[in-house]
Amino acid sequence: MDFGVYWGTAVPHPLLQAHLLEHSPGRPSGCVTALLEVKDLSIRFGGITALDGVSFSVQQGEILSIIGPNGAGKTSVFNCITRIYDPNGGAIEFQGQDLLRMRPHQIISHGVARTFQNLELFNSMTVLDNLLVGQHSELGYNLLDALFRLPKALKRESDGKSRALEVMDFLNITSLKDTPAGLLPFSVKKRVEMARALVSRPQLLLLDEPAGGLTHEEVENLAELILLIRDEQMVTVLLVEHRMSLVMEVSDRVCVLDFGRKIADGSPEQVRQDPAVIQTYLGSTVADS
Repeated sequence: MDFGVYWGTAVPHPLLQAHLLEHSPGRPSGCVTALLEVKDLSIRFGGITALDGVSFSVQQGEILSIIGPNGAGKTSVFNCITRIYDPNGGAIEFQGQDLLRMRPHQIISHGVARTFQNLELFNSMTVLDNLLVGQHSELGYNLLDALFRLPKALKRESDGKSRALEVMDFLNITSLKDTPAGLLPFSVKKRVEMARALVSRPQLLLLDEPAGGLTHEEVENLAELILLIRDEQMVTVLLVEHRMSLVMEVSDRVCVLDFGRKIADGSPEQVRQDPAVIQTYLGSTVADS
């Protein structure tokens, strides 16, 4: 089986292509409400300051990318939002709710899902079962319901399977539903992890270096897919990424970190021309290209 096709066939039908042209990057429709607010976020690990007073917002319906050199604090931002880390200072609000008052397992039920740099799939489980695990926050039944196969449990499991198949169809991996995740190529595993995040119906999707390990062609198809997630699934996207071609293609705004501090925040073109960004990260060739 040629697994490479699964990154190459996420192409919208003609009506959706017209929709994507109308809602191109940099022009999110109705983008006026701040979905996520990060204010003066700081975290230290011993004597190392990973984040130093970082502030930014993510608007409803936009794609915001966070870029910066290795060690700039990008993944630390994600880990604070999803409560893997406890910051030393600052605030994180999602739809006006204080995420720092929540436990890690509560974040997904409030509409925030993520992927990881290092794939976190259950390799011995099938693709379908991995997606069912991604819906744990929506099961809504107890051990007795499951043990005695009561109608509530059966209904929720049926709904979960339908949702998983819906997302697999969107990502063109339905034919792999019964395949153990550990047997899949790396690029397809990336797509399965994205599917597992999407099954929870998030309002905000955090993508942590989704292009890592992908070929140039796969990155191009990933760009199409991220736009589809925003425009068809109506999911706001917060992206951490090193592949600048992807960042510049899909982003409405770009936030740049360096040594844990924000040094720029603006449109891709504004960031591309920012002297501080050019000096610390992008290089002079980017501004001229």
